Amino acid sequence: MTDLLTAALDAAGRGWPVFVLGRSKRPVANCDACRPADDRPPHDPASCGHLTCHGFYAATTDPDRLAAIVAAVPSGQLAVRTGAASGLLVVDVDPAHGGDHSLAVLMAERLVPRTLHVHSGSGGLHLYYRHPDHYIGSRPMPGRPGIDIKADGGYVVLPPSIHHRTRRRYQWGQHATDVEMPPPALLAACEPPEPAQTAPAGLPATRRGGGGITHPDKLLDAHLSAVRNAPQGKRRTTLYGAARGVARLVLLGAIEQADAIAVLTDAGHAAEQSDRDIRAAITGGFRDEGIAAA
Repeated sequence: MTDLLTAALDAAGRGWPVFVLGRSKRPVANCDACRPADDRPPHDPASCGHLTCHGFYAATTDPDRLAAIVAAVPSGQLAVRTGAASGLLVVDVDPAHGGDHSLAVLMAERLVPRTLHVHSGSGGLHLYYRHPDHYIGSRPMPGRPGIDIKADGGYVVLPPSIHHRTRRRYQWGQHATDVEMPPPALLAACEPPEPAQTAPAGLPATRRGGGGITHPDKLLDAHLSAVRNAPQGKRRTTLYGAARGVARLVLLGAIEQADAIAVLTDAGHAAEQSDRDIRAAITGGFRDEGIAAA
């Protein structure tokens, strides 16, 4: 039994559905039958049933299926699906983007009690908390540079995976073994700011009149739909273009920046893009419109 399979079975024993990424930390490419084509309609990723297709939708706790997944991608990275599916909310600290400072502030504010944690291969930290009984989207934590929330619609890499750039292993921390409940203040920090008005059709609130845009809600929905429906090979560039369009809505005061980043991130996850590609596309799109995506 390989170390990867042993770790996968251990995670499954905790009730965490796991899957395997490619060595580059990206989801394994879909098979031919799961790729968009003119002669067949798209199918539901959650009910596909293929071993490694559709990213975290392939996550499972079934031992036989896990053995088959690891055998199919023996040199990949192990990952756990976060959110309600696993009962996990993970605070992902990235030192390269200021996460150490933000974590120090959170600790000073007593928002991050000791809990099960992982030292990532990039020198960061993953803090594991229990998922609450309501939806928490995976997104950057508002106002906390270098900290992402990995919950519904997300995943994190598990030990003993090896980071694709540093070649260092992800390792479990030594001083805490239990997954703790997040304090109410931490959950509040995970949420986007409350919109000024109720948004229709599941979209964040928008404001009319900015720059002569009569229906900013419809324009926002069009950008997000383009991302969700982009064909494979054009998903990142489509998200970048959508980010530029949504950034212009932010500049016009039609939507709050935190809400804009959150919905773009969710659309990127729906299109099965990696967290790295999502962050790069949104950051680049906002930057090219003159906004720092923080």
